[in-house]
Amino acid sequence: MHHFAYRRGASNQNVLHAEGVDLVELSGTVGTPFYCYSTATLERHYRVFAEAFTGVPATLVCYSVKANSNLGVLATLARAGAGMDVVSEGELRRALAVNVPPEKIVFSGVGKTKDEMAFALDAGIFAFNVESEPELRALSEVAAAKRRSARIAFRVNPDIDAKTHHKIATGKAENKFGVPFADALPLYRLASELPGIEASGVHMHIGSQITDLAPFRNAFALLKELVGSLRANGFTIDFVNLGGGLGIPYRHDEPEPPLPSDYAKLVRESVGDLGLRLLFEPGRMIAGNAGILVSRVLYVKRGADKTFTIIDAAMNDLMRPTLYEAHHEILPVVEPMPGTQALVTDVAGPVCETGDYLALARKLPELRPGDLIAVMTAGAYGAVLASEYNSRLLVPEVLVAGDRFAVTRPRPSYEDMLAAERLPGWL
Repeated sequence: MHHFAYRRGASNQNVLHAEGVDLVELSGTVGTPFYCYSTATLERHYRVFAEAFTGVPATLVCYSVKANSNLGVLATLARAGAGMDVVSEGELRRALAVNVPPEKIVFSGVGKTKDEMAFALDAGIFAFNVESEPELRALSEVAAAKRRSARIAFRVNPDIDAKTHHKIATGKAENKFGVPFADALPLYRLASELPGIEASGVHMHIGSQITDLAPFRNAFALLKELVGSLRANGFTIDFVNLGGGLGIPYRHDEPEPPLPSDYAKLVRESVGDLGLRLLFEPGRMIAGNAGILVSRVLYVKRGADKTFTIIDAAMNDLMRPTLYEAHHEILPVVEPMPGTQALVTDVAGPVCETGDYLALARKLPELRPGDLIAVMTAGAYGAVLASEYNSRLLVPEVLVAGDRFAVTRPRPSYEDMLAAERLPGWL
């Protein structure tokens, strides 16, 4: 569910609104393209996920910052009670900047540097998800030098197919993430011998945009088996981190993915009897449907074989369609009049790449130059993947709450873009 819907606008036409904000009027104020996020949707999705685990003691829901790291989004979720899952010092600084308590932050990622480890230890985060023996030894070295103790969970790779796009699957043996299941027990033994390490958790995350509960069931069964083996060998395990990955609907013509309540029921059935604190790292499930990308039609170009609708947003603004072959529904911001002709068209941007498209062979109401479109379900892995390719300005981000809005990341000027670089002295 999201809070983007058609309402009667100032022009007496049905206009897509973000909560109570007219997107035609907002476009006139902010300019296009821009990202727009809904506070009500963010809050609802966090609440629905967290409340699915009502009655499970000490559950910690750590929003995955990599999905959408906008400070307005993070502050909204922090106020709702979310912890944060971070994968860099930059993300950690963002979480701290919006006053997420350090004891509600976990640090993931396969390439943590010693400087990042030191910063996180000084901040007092809850735990590190450790992904290799070399990382374990590096963290021990940093923690021992600081005379601190680093709480860790090994991220265990269960070699399970998450049945998602291969670029966002993380739980197969050929993926770079985690330690092999067979190596887990020896690594916990090593951790118990190293200074500055408190190995008290187990972590497992098998991928993103998972729409079938079966891979979760298989992964959780292995996790439970590992916890039993660790306990039998004398290790004290206080928490398990079950990762994230629950999918969301991107298409209106596909079955709805499992609900958070279905996922929570599976978690209870699988690991509920372990008596451990449960951590989760949802990202897309919270932010995905909470955001849209608004763009304006520049030209309609009729080629020899197909029609192209050229818009002012491009692949550098929303990478998912060309990176993952991802589908995003596209809606006209002003609802078409009855009887408006439909047209099959590629929706493409101005970037000089054949891969610069947001939709291919899409049947849409016929659009004209100046019309506005909304690219739906763009709140996760949208702005965070944006770049200045072709020296295009980064897209601004807007947060709405009811009938209010705030530009939480302004569009830079060309002067800002050029000022970020320096010419060498000999030029």
